[in-house]
Amino acid sequence: MGQTPLVWVSPQRDHIHFYGAVNLRNGHEMALPMPEQTSETTAIFVDHLLACYPNQPILLIWDRASWHKRDAMRRLLKAHPRLEVVHFPPACPDLNPQEHVWSRARAAVSHNHVYSDFTRLKTVFLDYLSNTLFPFTWLSQYTPPILFEV
Repeated sequence: MGQTPLVWVSPQRDHIHFYGAVNLRNGHEMALPMPEQTSETTAIFVDHLLACYPNQPILLIWDRASWHKRDAMRRLLKAHPRLEVVHFPPACPDLNPQEHVWSRARAAVSHNHVYSDFTRLKTVFLDYLSNTLFPFTWLSQYTPPILFEV
């Protein structure tokens, strides 16, 4: 009684960037933490996707982030013809299933939760992404049925 509560605050804002891709057929999320978002780190993530799906064509449905279009990604797309890219219309984050994954992960992991250190938060966030399925009806709503015959 009569004492002001103390709240510990980190003197700096730690941060990490997560790259993610959700498989729209099964809801599995592939996520990879990176120190920054650049064309080079995007290429590293896409190389990771290529390794995880070694024998399949991959359709990347992307927003229009500048790092998706720069040199490292242009070279990677040219070197791997099984990669196909389609861009979402500008300013349409609700169409992007990955944005819904990020929203669910933040709600489950970081909103109204306290972690003793940033490393623990990063680990819990990545574990949630890796161990949660994110089913979407997006494919059946927006894709012609003939594409499912493959």
